[in-house]
Amino acid sequence: MQKEIKYFVNNDSIVREIWGKADTILFIFAGAAAEFALNKAVDWLYFTGKLPADPLGRLFSTVVYARQIIFSELDEANRTIDQITAIHKGIEENRNARIPDWAYRDVLFMLIYYSVRSYEVLYRKLSHAKKEEIFHTFYRVGKRMGLQELPVDYTDWVLIRNQHLQKDTVQSNFTIDLYKQYRKHLGPVRYQLLKEVQLMIVPERVRALLSLGSVRFLIPVLWLYKLTRLTKADEFLIAAVLPDSYKKQVRSLTIKR
Repeated sequence: MQKEIKYFVNNDSIVREIWGKADTILFIFAGAAAEFALNKAVDWLYFTGKLPADPLGRLFSTVVYARQIIFSELDEANRTIDQITAIHKGIEENRNARIPDWAYRDVLFMLIYYSVRSYEVLYRKLSHAKKEEIFHTFYRVGKRMGLQELPVDYTDWVLIRNQHLQKDTVQSNFTIDLYKQYRKHLGPVRYQLLKEVQLMIVPERVRALLSLGSVRFLIPVLWLYKLTRLTKADEFLIAAVLPDSYKKQVRSLTIKR
């Protein structure tokens, strides 16, 4: 009798639907890029020198790791989580300091928030049950990493997420430098598009700290995109926002369902 394959996330899960679409992943990436720049623990990413040298690649790797976990068999997903934990332990040893639990939680919270927010902006509103499903997926990642003081459910997460945003985000010299690096690596046009996407999906506190403004010229484009999605308009979105070196990678993330 053939052994049943158990995956970290069920095949019919909303989490797989969200993380199987190149456009939602692109929006998740944009939102995380904004919050990473404001997080009080962003100095840890500067410690290795990888973030300022290749900010897009460093942030994209976080998204790819998350996606790898979501679409892997259970044992393989757990090995990936353990690998992530080991990488961070190595950085801690090199710096002779410990990454605080709240910093790890902040990253998990970003993935939860932008999974929900990106899908709702691009597709449709999600029920509380679907949001709970998204939360529980990343809760399991956090538990595997040994994180403490995790929220118990989505409702609890909303409260704690807001508290974290108030405590753990600030504009710093790292923020200014990182946005300079975004502009350098994207070019002026794509950089402006990145900020417009961020403007649509980031929380109010993030929007205010980054002075993203309120002009949303991308909204008519987004409506047109939704109307023409079946004609592979996502190719236009990817081409418009990402440099050539990342287009193929993002396109490959779309799962045919």
